[in-house]
Amino acid sequence: MNATTQPHAFRRIDKLLDHYGSSHTHPVNEAIHMIAIPLIMLSLLGLLSAVHPWLAYAFVAASVVYYLRLGSPMMLLGMGLWTVGLLALVQLMGSAVVGLSVAIFVGAWILQFVGHQLEGKKPSFFEDIQYLWVGPLFVLAVLYRRLGLRF
Repeated sequence: MNATTQPHAFRRIDKLLDHYGSSHTHPVNEAIHMIAIPLIMLSLLGLLSAVHPWLAYAFVAASVVYYLRLGSPMMLLGMGLWTVGLLALVQLMGSAVVGLSVAIFVGAWILQFVGHQLEGKKPSFFEDIQYLWVGPLFVLAVLYRRLGLRF
């Protein structure tokens, strides 16, 4: 394979997703991640917003910079839209944001570790912390593939 036959084969995002995907091949683990990762994102934004709304926005801005550097406008757009939706959900939580976010965070991480137990592989972020940002991209990539969209 070369860059001519596989034009996107050498993009950094593809390498990260391939590596991440290699420890998420069990169908139940993948299904768990499709649910748990968005919930973790929601809870993290909720907790950051509860401390101070600007913390959530700073985290989102840092994430945008990271995603921008990966070279996929479709993924950047998808993550942007997804994040706006999550921030709206955080606002809807109102005064219950802390309690709901803690419960969601704990429950979703328990699900993640159950999935990895089924998979028989440790979570990718144990190797490299950047995989905490790749997880949401993995979910988006699975959705894009199911919809027949290129990213």
